[in-house]
Amino acid sequence: MVKRFKRQEYARYKKLGDKWRKPRGRTSKMRRYEAGKPDMPAIGYGSPKNTRNLHPSGYKDVLVRNLKELENLDPATEAARISSSIGKNKKSQMLEKASELGIKVLNK
Repeated sequence: MVKRFKRQEYARYKKLGDKWRKPRGRTSKMRRYEAGKPDMPAIGYGSPKNTRNLHPSGYKDVLVRNLKELENLDPATEAARISSSIGKNKKSQMLEKASELGIKVLNK
């Protein structure tokens, strides 16, 4: 589970939203890591190396542009994401081939 860091004073102003921004103010309590303030991102919060950069399904996300690239995938560890520039006809062919080879397609 990845920790979601909150922006400084996100609760005070609705327009700020929850998206993280580094506090840069001279007197910022959050920047100075004072107690009672939200946590800031640090190296210790990193995800484990073996799960880093994986799709939530657990597969490695690989962009595929043609049938040859699709055939080179390892179905045990890699999942295909078909390029958006592929047309409807080619995409249907690629989906058929993927089901034959047992490859998971992330954007059907």
